Amino acid sequence: MTLKYVWLDVDPGHDDATALMMACQLENIKLLGVSSVHGNASADCTANNTARCLHAFAAPSDVLVYPGACKPLLRPTKHDPEIHGEDGLGGVVGLPSADSPEVQARFARKVDGSFIHAIEGMATAIKDAWRNGTGHQVSVVSSGPMTNIALFVSVYPHLIEAVEQFVFMGGGVGVGNRSAVAEFNIMCDRACLVEICYGACLDPLLAEAAQIVLDVPVKTVMIPINVTHTAIVTSAIHSRLRSPYLPFLDGVLAHPSTNLRSTLSSVISFFAGTYKSTFGFDQGPPLHDALTITYVSHPELFRAQRFRVDVELHGKHTAGETVIDVWNYRICDDSWGSNGKNCVVAQSVQVDQFFELLLECVTRCDAISPLNVQQQ
Repeated sequence: MTLKYVWLDVDPGHDDATALMMACQLENIKLLGVSSVHGNASADCTANNTARCLHAFAAPSDVLVYPGACKPLLRPTKHDPEIHGEDGLGGVVGLPSADSPEVQARFARKVDGSFIHAIEGMATAIKDAWRNGTGHQVSVVSSGPMTNIALFVSVYPHLIEAVEQFVFMGGGVGVGNRSAVAEFNIMCDRACLVEICYGACLDPLLAEAAQIVLDVPVKTVMIPINVTHTAIVTSAIHSRLRSPYLPFLDGVLAHPSTNLRSTLSSVISFFAGTYKSTFGFDQGPPLHDALTITYVSHPELFRAQRFRVDVELHGKHTAGETVIDVWNYRICDDSWGSNGKNCVVAQSVQVDQFFELLLECVTRCDAISPLNVQQQ
């Protein structure tokens, strides 16, 4: 099995937490670092949540958090408290507090103690992995608004050759979850204006985050909500997550067998409740973001097709829509990027195999998670 070098960009978020757990435990994933971004909650909350998850899920000690963009580049900031709670991980129990030493140790810092910014950390990790072509390309995986990713490709265009693929959870084919046609991650930052300082000031950069990433001449993979909405954590799967030993009988969930499993169960339970009350999902919540890292690790589980994809930026009713040219109306060449069929769009996933993979990761994490130490 080929080892995949990965940079993960997240906005935890309950489903982001499951993506982080899998990224830490999949045997063919070499996680280089994790950047956090505004999205499901404020940038401070998502950064702290990322560090809390890395500790809980026993990430290697050199996998650190690099806080990133705190707002979209142009549009007003959007968060999603009705789905994820005010702090992004509403209802989750068992994680260490954000100010605990073990969580603070997960942040990448400069000599003066200040945080290393997301795109700076991303650039360093990708450059070091690539080694001017003698090393490895990196898959950049995004489960939140793509502000950090758009900034990276704009500020460090010379490193684009070191990227194997961009894989993002977002968008939909003719459907949305934050308007009739727009999905949350894409709607959050479809257009943006930012001024960044790295020793010297850059000119203000007008960026259209999702479209910028789609126009980069690198393979891009979209995991849309049409697919993620099929990856439902049913009660039977939830019960197996809580305990691999106890049966699921008469609709009663098994008692969590470890602290880690109790924490993961609380992730699922809160998410299930908000998805039922907001969207009417009765069978359980969809694990959107975990499918991104699954695609990198096991692309054979997905059926996908390459299309031209663009983001509608200005429509009164359609702003934020991912427009998939299913019928090839636009003349495109075979390149990736602005003139070609620029995106592989997932169309289905083998759901049963995905959840077996998820549960295998839980088992591996269970054996080493510091959350379980106090039980021993």
